[in-house]
Amino acid sequence: MEYKRMVEGLSGRLRLDKSFDLQCRRMPTRGGEIAFFSVSGLTDGELCAKVLSFLCADNAPEGAFHRIPLPEVSYTADLSKLVGAVLGGKAVVMEEGEEVAAILDVKSYPLRSVEEPENDRVLRGPRDGFGESLVRNTSLIRRRLRDPRLIVEHHTIGDPAACDVALCYVEGCASSTFVKTMREKLSGCVTPALNMTQESLAERLIPRGWWNPFPKVRYTERPDAAAAMLEEGSVIVLCDNSPQAMILPTAIFDFLQETDDFYLPPLIGSYSRLVRMAIFFLSLILTPLWYLLLQENTPLPSWLEFIEIKEPAAVPLLLQLLLAEFMIDGLKLASLNTPSMLNNSLSVVGGLILGDYAVEAGWFSSQTILYMAIVAIASFTQQSYELGYAFKFFRILLLLAVEFFDFWGFGIGLLVTAVVIALNKTAAGSRSYLYPLIPFSPKALFRMFFRVKRK
Repeated sequence: MEYKRMVEGLSGRLRLDKSFDLQCRRMPTRGGEIAFFSVSGLTDGELCAKVLSFLCADNAPEGAFHRIPLPEVSYTADLSKLVGAVLGGKAVVMEEGEEVAAILDVKSYPLRSVEEPENDRVLRGPRDGFGESLVRNTSLIRRRLRDPRLIVEHHTIGDPAACDVALCYVEGCASSTFVKTMREKLSGCVTPALNMTQESLAERLIPRGWWNPFPKVRYTERPDAAAAMLEEGSVIVLCDNSPQAMILPTAIFDFLQETDDFYLPPLIGSYSRLVRMAIFFLSLILTPLWYLLLQENTPLPSWLEFIEIKEPAAVPLLLQLLLAEFMIDGLKLASLNTPSMLNNSLSVVGGLILGDYAVEAGWFSSQTILYMAIVAIASFTQQSYELGYAFKFFRILLLLAVEFFDFWGFGIGLLVTAVVIALNKTAAGSRSYLYPLIPFSPKALFRMFFRVKRK
């Protein structure tokens, strides 16, 4: 195959005009020209520079192309092999006048520097996570997803303080309409700077209403999770100086999936997911439902008598529940500003001491502390900090609704919660936040609740 046809063919297969991290450098040599293909972040830059210096030197030996001083060098004209080599971290060199290309093993994969992401630990699987380098993050995805259809578009946002942003998607998997919309939003984003990187960018990409606390973007610090979502048709947005990837579009059920679900057998993964969903949604109604049952004038059936408060406290029950909500937030904020070696001790000891003394002093009933402890633990069954607070706000709303309207207030509060969730805007615009319930997709709904083994 001719040199020109090989260069054009490989450039087209790799889609060099669309991905900034795929490079083709063309340099003159004593015998004509060479083309050097590589992926930024997956190759050893120093070794590549030495190879280029050897081939382009004025005193390069005759037939230098076939005498490259590397341990692993192979030659082929098969474009499919060349594509796989470049995406796998190797370099491909073509020289004018030659009918074959050289594949050079100059891989230099980015490795885990310190530890796995704190917010997404797994029992099995890799322990590496995204860092603050955009090129490093794209290479971590490329390492796992060696698909020539993977496109990584580069955008620069912010004037004068520019920030590099990468839009990642797999052609044929992601919706072309959604990709076009995201590309237009990124290109038309006008802002002096992205000081808070992804949060600042999310506020410009997605319409936000102050009254709707439910999160519109799902984040991950795991390259394996990002690669899996790309294969499923999602779009990933990476920001320089940020170790998190934005997964778009997002529905509320997506937040209840965990990476460990896919590293465990289907039965165990499905059970874990169902338990997580049940416990988390229980955190929304547990204390309001308990308060409602205690508010009813009719006596409780014998099988529910255990929820009654045996020893009334000095503080009214509603105020107990609200104060407990605020105390839990206070402990969270205190733990965030506590040195790491004292963090766990402060959280556990502080909660035990405050709860025990509140009961001993007669301010709180022991049942209040128990139910609020269950709610606090249940809120950590999923990773999203924003979703946990959204449920907290509507749990407080349900408590106030029960106080003023009893049973009808509880029903209206649940209805308002469902409406607010349904009205939450997503990046897709046309895709509902309640997908796959709205629009209804039986297959997607089944896969959402049950971890099915892939064929």
